[in-house]
Amino acid sequence: MLIQLQQNGGTMSDKKRLVIIDALNLFIRNYVVNPTLDVDGNPFGGCIGFVKSLQEICKELRPHEIVICWDGIGGSQKKKAMNKDYKAGRKPLRFNRRMIQLDEKNQAENKIYQQIRLYEYLNELPIIQVSIDGIEADDIIAYVSRHKHYEGWRKVIVSCDKDFFQLCDGETVVFRPIQKEVIDRGVLKIRDKIHPNNYALARAIVGDKSDNLPGIRGIGMKTVAKQFPFLLESKQYETEELFKYCEDLEKKISCHRNILANKKVVESNYAMMQLYSPMISYTNKKSIDYNIKEFEYDYNKTNFIKMLMKDGLGSIKFETLYVTMKNIRRNHESNN
Repeated sequence: MLIQLQQNGGTMSDKKRLVIIDALNLFIRNYVVNPTLDVDGNPFGGCIGFVKSLQEICKELRPHEIVICWDGIGGSQKKKAMNKDYKAGRKPLRFNRRMIQLDEKNQAENKIYQQIRLYEYLNELPIIQVSIDGIEADDIIAYVSRHKHYEGWRKVIVSCDKDFFQLCDGETVVFRPIQKEVIDRGVLKIRDKIHPNNYALARAIVGDKSDNLPGIRGIGMKTVAKQFPFLLESKQYETEELFKYCEDLEKKISCHRNILANKKVVESNYAMMQLYSPMISYTNKKSIDYNIKEFEYDYNKTNFIKMLMKDGLGSIKFETLYVTMKNIRRNHESNN
């Protein structure tokens, strides 16, 4: 992984590395696949699987600092107010692992319990956790990735969500843990023929099924790249410029006509998908600023191990995680 990051985004050795984790994305992945049970025989894979994944991330990326971003309570409400169908109709989670049978109520309670327990584990580590009521993790991640405090750092966003491709720049890449791939600006320009500055606009045309945001029928990313080659430029294009391009074409094909006939769809999708201007109020930005600048890098390995033992998981080895946490605290102390 370090070699790949060196090839795709410059050297790793000359910059501090910030790892930004899309918390719910990583939690759900482990919640679905990890069969671990706690000391009481209840499903515990979301919590302990997350910690195991965190250790692997530390091993691969060797971070100098970690920020874990959670959806706040009611985080989707702003976007649902913009589009009532946002994230509607999502299918229930399908487990591809053995687990004890829980009814719907107990399963929901167990999921919440695992998340709360995970917060408690992470609170013993020198890791910044950010969650703000009414704000989605996507917007928090976007804000943190461009934060002045981390200017000049190598930033790695850990998530399988393609929404973060638009944030790739000279300092920022996306690591997709399931696909085991690193996405940077160069990859997007070569593979998708789309510049990150225009990736949200391209996806606004195509849509996002996972968030129940239909795009323009019959148009995929390959068609977007072929028919709108200017999206490969670093200039950030707006929806109106896209529409004008379609209008000015003498020979229009179906994709151009369909876009012009569905302007509101593209405009709505773009407003929902874009992370260039995160949907965070001034007050909430100041709250994140304080969390980053005033965070106390406490590390209580003893309490962390006691929690593992209480949950019946004391035999699990987290030596790489412990070393990384020690280094993060030491790095902070040496800089202050």
